[in-house]
Order: sequence, then C-alpha cells, then structure tokens
Amino acid sequence: MVMDPASPASPAVGLSSEAPLPEGVRAGNETLVRLTESAGRKVDALIAREQKGAWLRIAISGGGCNGLSYRLRFVPETKRGDILVRTAGVSVLVDPKTALYLRGTVLDYSHQLVGGGFKFANPNAKASCSCGESFSV
Repeated sequence: MVMDPASPASPAVGLSSEAPLPEGVRAGNETLVRLTESAGRKVDALIAREQKGAWLRIAISGGGCNGLSYRLRFVPETKRGDILVRTAGVSVLVDPKTALYLRGTVLDYSHQLVGGGFKFANPNAKASCSCGESFSV
C-alpha cells in the first residue's frame, strides 16, 4: 500500500493514535519497541533530510559479529503483516519475524563524538558486540 504524503493517514502529517491503520497493518505499542525522545528527534530530522519515506522500518537479519544485526531504514509504504508502533512522535514498522526478537527493546540516540549514534537496548540479547549493532539470542 503506497502512502500519499497528502493523505490523512500518512505519517508525514502525523498519525494520531486514533487514525485508521493502513490496510493489513496491526497496531503495536511501546512494549514491542520504544524510542527515547532523543532518538525520536534524530529520526524526525533524518526523515526530513533523507526524504525516502516517513516510516522507520526496524528489521533484524542474519549477520554481524554476533549472528543477528539491526537494520534501520526509511520506507514510503507499509507491508501487509507489519506492526505499527507510534513512539516518540515516530511511526515505526516492524515485521512479525523481527517482533519475536525485538520485544522490549529501547532505541536511544547519543550525540557523543566517540560512541555516539543509535544504540539498541534489547532485553532478549544474550550477547552483543561493542558496536551495539549486532547481537545473539
């Protein structure tokens, strides 16, 4: 389903919690994933700068130094089966497979020169690498 930026359901104009969900998308909440206010502000700024889509998709795929790695990207549309979480002013999309590994995760953003950037705090991870971009369960 392609989202029209002028559509009332488009995240670009702010999806309220009362707005209807796109077809085939389920509502989630912050028990699945939560962005801190700092992460929300950074994502908003990146959405405006990148202009690749108003949805933040968080995915987990095989790879990285610990077996699984996080993937963040902006997308212009949802997919059937997606879970939509509205957190820190951001519309986050998670596919059902990723949701199994993500539950309870907090995404933060740090502006520090050394060690800054997005950081995942995943309570399901048994081990993670020092870069914070991969983990194992």
